[in-house]
Amino acid sequence: MDDAILLYVLNHLHSPFMDKFMISITTLGNSRFIWIVITFFLLLNKRTRCCGIVLTVALSVECVLGEGLLKQIFGRARPFIRFPDIKLLINKPGSYSFPSGHTMSSFTAATVIFHAGKYAGIPAYLLAGLIGFSRVYLFVHYPTDVLAGAVFGIVTAFMVIWLVKTIGLNAKFA
Repeated sequence: MDDAILLYVLNHLHSPFMDKFMISITTLGNSRFIWIVITFFLLLNKRTRCCGIVLTVALSVECVLGEGLLKQIFGRARPFIRFPDIKLLINKPGSYSFPSGHTMSSFTAATVIFHAGKYAGIPAYLLAGLIGFSRVYLFVHYPTDVLAGAVFGIVTAFMVIWLVKTIGLNAKFA
């Protein structure tokens, strides 16, 4: 099923505009860039600082779990390895495929942001979904990598939020 979805996206959804758009979207997720920028601005504002702190912790935990542990455990090769004739629109990522790190960090951040405020959380989830889809579109992840990244990201965020509430680090983050 992963292959069928990948090949459908490749053969039916690509266009010059979408190629450029998806490259731009995926670039926002590179090294958690957009989420680190958002975290920085949250930390600057006293009213949103707590969310920024929780987001910092959640993204740190996500990075260790996703890149340091899960990718090493599963060791799944990326789709362009299996389909070497596909010309990539971006540089080949060097790490394993499962789970998608872009997607995991995006859904971790979106969940923390949504928990802090639904009005900011909805666009964060939309961006997270676009970043996840861009990874399939650009043929660097299987759909199940992206799905797992979203699930692991949401679970990671809720674990951090639960921990923050449990140990009472900040009662304002409710």
